[in-house]
Amino acid sequence: QVQLVESGGGLVQPGGSLRLSCAASGSSFRPNTMGWYRQAPGKQRELVVTISRGGSTNYADSVKGRFTISRDNAKNTVYLQMNSLKPEDAAVYYCNAATYYQGYWGRGAQVTGSS
Repeated sequence: QVQLVESGGGLVQPGGSLRLSCAASGSSFRPNTMGWYRQAPGKQRELVVTISRGGSTNYADSVKGRFTISRDNAKNTVYLQMNSLKPEDAAVYYCNAATYYQGYWGRGAQVTGSS
């Protein structure tokens, strides 16, 4: 059974930084794509960034230049370094890991902005 566990959420001030981690576990699980999505209150879940097993990335325009995704294939772990955070970045961040056949979601990590 595949499980994704996010960590690293918290309270940040505008301009601050935060690092999220997501570890995927499961016997023989080798996801092709891993990534992050987010959902703010009252809004739909949206793509933040994905990364392929080979390292190709796809960033949402709103986070380009501020967020950086990285991945450790040996550990089935994906990271999201978030810099220059803005109030509109506050959301629940969900980790996603997908094979060619199925995608899996974590339970989410809360990123809360403070004034």
